[in-house]
Amino acid sequence: MPESLRYTAAARFEAARTVAVLPDGHRCRRLHGHGFTARVWAAPDASWAPFAGAEVETLEQCLERAVGDLDYRFLNELLSVPTDEELARWLRRRLERQSVAQRSVPGIVAVGVQSTPDQGADLDGQGRVHVWRRFRFEAAHQLPNVPEGHQCGRMHGHGFEVVLHAVQPLAEGDHLGIDYDRLEERWAPFIHDLDHRCLNDVPGLENPTSEMLAAWLWARLKPQLPELSWVSVYETVTAGCHFDGQNHRIWKEFRCESALRLAAAPEHHPARRLHGHSYRLKLHLSAPLDQVLGWTVDYGDVKRLFDPVYRLLDHHRIDALDGLTQPDAAQLARWIRDRSAPLIPQLDRIDLEERPGCGVVLAWGDEAPILPL
Repeated sequence: MPESLRYTAAARFEAARTVAVLPDGHRCRRLHGHGFTARVWAAPDASWAPFAGAEVETLEQCLERAVGDLDYRFLNELLSVPTDEELARWLRRRLERQSVAQRSVPGIVAVGVQSTPDQGADLDGQGRVHVWRRFRFEAAHQLPNVPEGHQCGRMHGHGFEVVLHAVQPLAEGDHLGIDYDRLEERWAPFIHDLDHRCLNDVPGLENPTSEMLAAWLWARLKPQLPELSWVSVYETVTAGCHFDGQNHRIWKEFRCESALRLAAAPEHHPARRLHGHSYRLKLHLSAPLDQVLGWTVDYGDVKRLFDPVYRLLDHHRIDALDGLTQPDAAQLARWIRDRSAPLIPQLDRIDLEERPGCGVVLAWGDEAPILPL
């Protein structure tokens, strides 16, 4: 399957707003403020950046210039209804129409705005808005069908996180998609069922893997929320799964502390000097559900299979690795794919960040939810 490469960038801004389109008495009708995070995903052509390997940095600079007009502002002075959706729409226009000197961004795939760490809205290229809200509960579980000696066969627990994603068309005149409160209302009954419980005791969750929990939630939420598009379950901060009603996908996260220099960078450019990144790497896998074990692939197996590649990257100078003389984010992601896919056949997407929110998404399988990464 052909690959899809997207560059990503993130930037923060502090701003105040009121949202008058919400019902009387809603707290967001009052003057309030947020530490917002804006994100952009783009697939510009190869000649867009000043030099090969500068794409992530250039996209980040473009986004920072765009949000500069929002930082420490009263957003209602710029937008009559400054919802997260409208802010994303405003940012997309600004990124596409910046002056030649400021460098506009071609090939924008999506623009997102998070008003808090637990909620956000993303506007895709088809005019659809993807709204998401994160929830948390504390629970115990054990997996009854794993092989003897597997650590998940013992009773243990997690601070689980669930992200509900909902999608709907949003016309140019519409200011508000699905209100975050609606997602919260739909989630509220599940707190009683799941929080401070042993999941094995919940009817239908006798084998409470992440995948089974995501499907259990989908079956109960979808009739009440037709716009539901994905349910994401974060079992730990480094592993989780997504379910769209038909397909299960999982991801496993790694951190790599690596040194490098970009020999292709112009003379005197900082990237030409020896420097380093704390890389955030997510491996995404797609596979059928094992009807006995209740998972697609064991997270522990992913970690074990990836370990030979991980050992080459972590605490090493990566431009000295065989086949990686130009270790910009895109080439590094391809290098990881070429060495990991034979070890992990279910692998079909890699998210690689050099800095928080800034990096690449390399995919060669079916689409998965982009946010939250």
